[in-house]
Amino acid sequence: MKTSRTYLGLLGFAAVVAAASWYSARNSPRDLRTKLWYNRLDKPAWNPPQYVFPIVWTALYSLIAVAGWRTWMQERSPERSRALRLWAAQLATNAEWTHLFFGRHNPKQSLLDVISLESQIVSYIQTVKKVDPAAAACFLPYAAWVAFATLLNAEIVRRNPNAETMLPRAA
Repeated sequence: MKTSRTYLGLLGFAAVVAAASWYSARNSPRDLRTKLWYNRLDKPAWNPPQYVFPIVWTALYSLIAVAGWRTWMQERSPERSRALRLWAAQLATNAEWTHLFFGRHNPKQSLLDVISLESQIVSYIQTVKKVDPAAAACFLPYAAWVAFATLLNAEIVRRNPNAETMLPRAA
């Protein structure tokens, strides 16, 4: 019985992360307008090629799901509850970044979002390491990638002060 609860729990966390990933993917630069807008942005030379993002995010989303599941599997405590709330908050903030940047073509708003996301990730790591150090370790690559993404987003904002107006709104 405990084994089925364990696997169902992991499946549940994977499903929640997959839903957030799906929401994000709906706003990715696959549609023509967004692709045109993104290609027009002045990006730094250290902007990764497009093929890197799905590879990195698949690994990170897997670690995010495992971290949430591991946290949930621990004995109930105020720290566990706080860690789970932070886990959920960061996932929602993560999904919103793609909507703001690609869906709304608004790098300035997405920069505020990604700064908040990094703060939530660090808070989760600090909280969960008291509950499950392995769950905290799962978030270290995520924290590093989001720190990089924050710098990239900030540089795009600096280089494209009028990014929101680079592509006319649909009629």
